[in-house]
Amino acid sequence: MCIQEASESNKEKTYSRGITIQFRNEEESRAFHCAFDQWKKEVVFQASHLPNGTVLASQSKFDSKIEASSAKMYFHYYGQLLHQQNMLQDYVRTGTYYAAVIENRADFFGRVVVDVGAGSGILSLFAAQAGAKHVYAVEASEMAEYARKLIAGNPILSQRITVIKGKVEEAELPEKADILISEPMGTLLVNERMLESYVIARDRFLVPNGKMFPAVGRIHMAPFSDEYLYIEIANKALFWQQQNYYGVNLTSLHGSAFQGYFSQPVVDAFDPRLLVAPAISHVINFTSIKEEELYDIDIPLKFVSSVGTRIHGLACWFDVLFNGSTVQRWLSTAPGSPTTHWYQLRCVLSQPIYVMPGQEITGRLHLAAHTAQSYTIHLTLSAKMWGPGAEQGGILQTSTGKLDLKEPYYRMSQPQVCPAAQDQQSQQLLQTQDIPILSQDEDGGSDLMQQPFQESGAEFNSL
Repeated sequence: MCIQEASESNKEKTYSRGITIQFRNEEESRAFHCAFDQWKKEVVFQASHLPNGTVLASQSKFDSKIEASSAKMYFHYYGQLLHQQNMLQDYVRTGTYYAAVIENRADFFGRVVVDVGAGSGILSLFAAQAGAKHVYAVEASEMAEYARKLIAGNPILSQRITVIKGKVEEAELPEKADILISEPMGTLLVNERMLESYVIARDRFLVPNGKMFPAVGRIHMAPFSDEYLYIEIANKALFWQQQNYYGVNLTSLHGSAFQGYFSQPVVDAFDPRLLVAPAISHVINFTSIKEEELYDIDIPLKFVSSVGTRIHGLACWFDVLFNGSTVQRWLSTAPGSPTTHWYQLRCVLSQPIYVMPGQEITGRLHLAAHTAQSYTIHLTLSAKMWGPGAEQGGILQTSTGKLDLKEPYYRMSQPQVCPAAQDQQSQQLLQTQDIPILSQDEDGGSDLMQQPFQESGAEFNSL
């Protein structure tokens, strides 16, 4: 930015940005120039201690924890209309957001809304349809320009929507928000680390006791048995067992290739009858969690096997709650529910463990954030001794795995058909223990909400 007294209009194009400041009187002008001169001295003083060629610049929180190459690819991906279309055509996702907003008009009518990571601007338009006083759509990728076009094409709503191109960690808004709305969920809920930006937006923009759509997320986990999947992954490494590949012995790399294939989480839609124990859940409350708590997520695991089988790993899915004043609505990605573009995720262990009916399975799921906008997954599953004398026994079998959530195996096949005998168990295994979620109504009171899984599909089918 360049400020020059009596600047000539034909030279203003050479400035990165030009502004004109008009003071009410000479005293204000002198005060400004005095402060400006003092600031220049301080900048020169600081710059004199920097190596030649170094630019003195502040770094946003996003830039300090995410590597530049990952951020560039991330914003390039979401800056393309074909990827936005893929998400818009996920009718479970889009329809549930629409229903959650429109059914809770009382939360939006006359309120200021911030759309965090607005993408195409569809959620901003939903908020405006619900009667929002004004919506600020914050989007860092080039999709912001498409959002402006889309919003301008809806003139009745566009007057109450402002698109701001920039990261939520850096953007400045003229007023606080009564409601945040966002779609920050990635694979396994936390992939892409946008939940952190959602929490930062809460701390920067949301008024005290303001609402967040969604307000709560839950990661659900259960052990599974899938012999077909295990063999499929293991067989990929057979290529490296060739002893004469154009005269070259490849076998020295077979072990590394074998572990490499099992380091990829599997993303697909699987049959819930593959689950061998009731699911457990880990709750993330977006309204209260600290951003730093999302850097390292540690979840203890404890299950009781319903069948005797080989356990091949841990199956995961998530749901989120729109805790509206009128209607509480869940968006679920559970197996057996209508499929979403998130599908489900399975961490497959290179060494299966054997269990008997009623045997206890323990372990730990540890998610460690990394600078490529994802997480390293550390999974441990152990089967305790079962039967007479089990109280004196220790761990029988333990299997561990290290997987990179950034590099999944997208296996978009139809769910495997399971024996009919397992069908009766599937719905029971999907039902996690109901978790009471504390919600605040506008009178400051509270109630307890419980979300059984079998209702999710019926809700989505009605959209």
